[in-house]
Amino acid sequence: MAISDPPATGAPPAAGVSPRTPDVATRNLTGSLGVSAIVFMVVAAAAPLTVVAGAVPIGIVAGNGAGFPASYAISAVILALFAVGFVAMTPHVPQAGAFYSYVQRGLGRGTGLGAAMLALLTYITIQGAVFGFVGQAIADLLARYGVASPPWWAWSLAVVAVIGWLGYRHIDLSSKVLGLLLVAEVAIVVVLDVAIVGQGGGEEGLSGGIVDLAEITSGSPALGLMFAIAGFIGFEATAVFRDEARDPQRTIPRATYLSLAVIGVFYSVSSWAIVSAWGDAGALERAAADPGSMVVETTEVFLGTLAADVLNVLLVTSLFACALSFHNVLARYYFNLGNTGVLHSGLGNAHTRHASPSSASLTQTVISVALMVVCALAGLDPVLEVFTWLSGIATVGIVGLMLLTCAAVLVFFRRTRVDTRPWQTLVAPALGFLGLAAVLVVLLQNLALLMGGSTALGAGAGVLLLLTLLAGPVLHRFRPDVPLSR
Repeated sequence: MAISDPPATGAPPAAGVSPRTPDVATRNLTGSLGVSAIVFMVVAAAAPLTVVAGAVPIGIVAGNGAGFPASYAISAVILALFAVGFVAMTPHVPQAGAFYSYVQRGLGRGTGLGAAMLALLTYITIQGAVFGFVGQAIADLLARYGVASPPWWAWSLAVVAVIGWLGYRHIDLSSKVLGLLLVAEVAIVVVLDVAIVGQGGGEEGLSGGIVDLAEITSGSPALGLMFAIAGFIGFEATAVFRDEARDPQRTIPRATYLSLAVIGVFYSVSSWAIVSAWGDAGALERAAADPGSMVVETTEVFLGTLAADVLNVLLVTSLFACALSFHNVLARYYFNLGNTGVLHSGLGNAHTRHASPSSASLTQTVISVALMVVCALAGLDPVLEVFTWLSGIATVGIVGLMLLTCAAVLVFFRRTRVDTRPWQTLVAPALGFLGLAAVLVVLLQNLALLMGGSTALGAGAGVLLLLTLLAGPVLHRFRPDVPLSR
């Protein structure tokens, strides 16, 4: 059921809606998001400029050096196999609940509820990580130009407030903001890529490491794959916007494949260009010296000081766009869980005028404020601790969710036989399951590294993720009649 705008003068109001009270809550979302709008949402969540400027240098030095760009291509292939089954099952999952709706259909309510709880934890932590990072990024940007700045947490809370306001309003406003910011951040990297390739790279010429097996397997390729796949977090959220999509049966599959293709090609080419700018050996040495400034310096060398200044500003907007996208995803998770009675029913209220999950959006804003206040009071470093620890938890969580979804696809089609195409329902999902299982093993083995090198924190994070997942079957045991889907 769609939500109409407030009745025009003289028109009878919709049942139960007073023309004098346009803010009465309803329980449905509406929108006309097309493929491009949803792609903007999920690609913005991947924070492409932040990944290129932040994760690529770290992947080079901690992973497999000049072979690191191949890690993005490998990750894209693994996730493409996941996407085949995900898309094949989409027509049979009419709810806008993303992972947990799929898991419930395939593996049952208890496991589906566990996936829902794990998804909430995953997206809350990744958004919290970004809020910490963006606060420090704004403070660093002002300091770069000699402007006095309040502490990082003040900027983080300001960003939380702006995003909360955008999330409260109709999804079309967020999609327009994300579209503008995404075009800007992608454009600066594409211009840098063209400049590097156009000049034939650095002194050593264009790198061949992306296709050189010796380079790809050098150093620690497992760590390289771990850092690479973390850059794709967010692409899978296309299904969350189902209720607000135009023709969701076509829009969601197309947006899923297009998002993955855009992210995979962008990361692979851009990381290869960065390596080419310094040379295979030089890139490893430069990344080891100071990974945080590597891409900024590369931009200054190939495009000039002004472009480097622009890139610094766009780093901040990239983080903002990322946080806004995850806020929209989280609000829709709360909304759907509220509508089914898993969480408080008030979270399932949609704003009549904005057709937005307003109650859910406000809830996530409050949670974000509380998380930033706790981090500030604890005296945590916004990058080395807040960002590193929380993003470590989120990376393991998202891969675990995709693994469960692959399993759900396999079980669902074997049980129902509603689709018997072997590639879409068996071969691709099975290969995706094996690939994601291998990645999850690597992540768990290196969870302490993701948590800043602390074994205690790594073990604690692993226990937290496991308990969150197991909470689903426990809750289902006490509330067996509560569905996850409307």
